[in-house]
Amino acid sequence: MLYFSFLAQTPLAGHDHSWTLQQYRSFVEKDLYRYLTTRSLALGLYVSLGCLIIGYPTAFILARYVKGRSRETLLLLIVLPFWSNALVRIFSWTMVLRNGGFLDVVVQSVFPGSHPVGLLYSYPAIVIGLIHSFVPYMILTSYLSLQAIDESLIDAARSLGANHWTTFYRIVLPLSVPGVLVGLILIFVPVTGSFMEARILGGPAGIMLGTVIEDQFTEVFNWPLGAALSFILLWIVLSILLAFQLAIRSFLHRL
Repeated sequence: MLYFSFLAQTPLAGHDHSWTLQQYRSFVEKDLYRYLTTRSLALGLYVSLGCLIIGYPTAFILARYVKGRSRETLLLLIVLPFWSNALVRIFSWTMVLRNGGFLDVVVQSVFPGSHPVGLLYSYPAIVIGLIHSFVPYMILTSYLSLQAIDESLIDAARSLGANHWTTFYRIVLPLSVPGVLVGLILIFVPVTGSFMEARILGGPAGIMLGTVIEDQFTEVFNWPLGAALSFILLWIVLSILLAFQLAIRSFLHRL
C-alpha cells in the first residue's frame, strides 16, 4: 500500500508505474479530505470516551465487587456479542434507532405524544453503534489490569488512614492505566478508519475518511489515492497516540 501511494495511477497491466507525490498533495490541497479527517478523528475520540465512561466503571465493579459465578456470567455476557457477526450487530441498531423503532416505542411509552426520536442516519447513531461494538475491549482490558492489583496494597493504604477515594486515586487508578491505554488504542485506531458502521447507521451523514478510502479501492478504482489517504490517517493516529502516551506518563509521574 505504501508503494501504491506514490504511483500516478492504479498498477494494472499496461500502465506505466510512474512515481508522483500528487496523491499526498491532493490531501493538502482539498479541504474535503482535511474536513473528513477531522470528522473521523472526532468520531474516534467520542467513541473512545464513551467506551471509557461505560467500560471502566463496569470493569471496576466486576473486579472489586462481583465474585464467583456471577462474575463469570457477566464476563460471558460481555464477550457474547463477539460471537455474532459485526454486520448483524450494526443492522440490529437500525431496528432500534429508526423512526418507529424500539427507542421510539420506549420514548412514546414514557412521554406520550412526544416527537419521534429517529436517530438513524445521523452522527449520534454512528457513535452509539460503534460504542456498542467496541466497549467490550475497554471492559476486558481494564478488568485484567484491575484484577492484577495486589490486594495488600489497598489494605496497606486503608490501614494508613486513606479513604476510598484516596485509595482509588493514588493506587487503583495508576495501576490500572496500562489496561485503559490498551483499550483506548484498540478502540481509537480502528474507529477512526471505520466505514461499514458509518454507511449503515449514518446514511448520507456517514461520510468519513474511511468511507472515502473504501470508495477509492472498490468504486473509483484509484488505489494510489486510497493508499495515500490510508497512510496519512495512520501517521496522524500514531502521532496522536504518541502524544497521548507522553501525557499519561507525565500524569503518572506527578502522582
